[in-house]
Amino acid sequence: MWLYNLGVTLYAWAIRLAALRHSKARLWVEGRKDLFRRMAEAIDPSARIIWIHVASLGEFEQGRPIIEQLRKQHPEFKILLTFFSPSGYEIRKNYPGADYIFYLPIDTPRNARKFLDIAHPEIAIIVKYEFWLNLLSELRRRKIRSYIVSAIFRRNSIFFRSYGSMWRQALEAFEVLFVQNNESKKLLEELGFDNAVVAGDTRFDRVAEIAQAAKRIDTIDRFKGETRLFVAGSTWGPDEELLIRLMNENPDIKFIIAPHEMNEDRIARLMAETRGGALRFTQCTPQTSFGSHQLLILDTVGILSSVYGYATWSYIGGGFGVGIHNTLEAATFGLPIAFGPNYHKFKEARDMVTLGAARSINNYDELKRWFVPLRDNEEFLLKTSRIAKDYTTRHQGATTIITQAMFH
Repeated sequence: MWLYNLGVTLYAWAIRLAALRHSKARLWVEGRKDLFRRMAEAIDPSARIIWIHVASLGEFEQGRPIIEQLRKQHPEFKILLTFFSPSGYEIRKNYPGADYIFYLPIDTPRNARKFLDIAHPEIAIIVKYEFWLNLLSELRRRKIRSYIVSAIFRRNSIFFRSYGSMWRQALEAFEVLFVQNNESKKLLEELGFDNAVVAGDTRFDRVAEIAQAAKRIDTIDRFKGETRLFVAGSTWGPDEELLIRLMNENPDIKFIIAPHEMNEDRIARLMAETRGGALRFTQCTPQTSFGSHQLLILDTVGILSSVYGYATWSYIGGGFGVGIHNTLEAATFGLPIAFGPNYHKFKEARDMVTLGAARSINNYDELKRWFVPLRDNEEFLLKTSRIAKDYTTRHQGATTIITQAMFH
């Protein structure tokens, strides 16, 4: 543990040094200033607390259906939500579904004790991962009912290494481990854990809610008009390079591209190299005419999930980097999906490739070979769309399994 604690301390110092130059690191540091004082002032000592921790925005979306179901079914509890990353906290710090929202303190023994003293949760829920050893040890010592949800375990992870005994011991903090698949359950059984339950992934419940609540957006309505629409979400430079070629070869189809980061150089390139003309969403007004523009750049956040509802085909970015982004938001609308080669860490992407709802591409020729049959063959398009939609529908229900088991 001394080595772990040293590593955590060095990590915190490294973030503080990085904060001198990097805005995200600065938010990480500033968000934790006077954290315990702010928590103590906000949290009612007499309240019954359910604490839910997520790493960032993606894990928040997995935890959100659980938060909202618990809030509906157990109003006697207050919800404490914590984030590790600024990219989650800064976007959801005003989320109305939680009573208290804070950053998680750095995981030292003292901080773990102090955090739990102030938070005093009756129930602790960790979403997917985030195995902070001091916090888990303290949860176990205090006998606080603790759960991990939507978890995935792989044989090459630290729990199955010769030096992973501390992490294996940390798993003993959980009353139930709600995992996404049978493979995870079998791996945990090999370690002697008989309290794993295959509940599935709560994101399927979340995207179903998103689809039902999808908004009509006047700008998108007018841009799309009577044409077919291709929507590309969370794109990076290598994705956009391919998409520019696809747009220029399909002038009768409209495109919406939502860059993962609002990089002005990349946006300028998209606007300059799209032969059919391009506009930025934030610069559109009710008077904007879209007839001569083929591309709309979604340079805003919070509406991509609704925009997928207008599309006929979709592309998900990130696959030429560390990994693809959220495919389920597109699949829930029954969209055929393409993405780059780095998708193997994501079970839903692997599943959809196997089923034929999605295709991994390595270059422009492969992107074109995927797209053209879906563009030209209506029967094939409908079949592929149905596979994608059926897949998301079939995997719903994890939230109910989890919340019922917590209060059985």
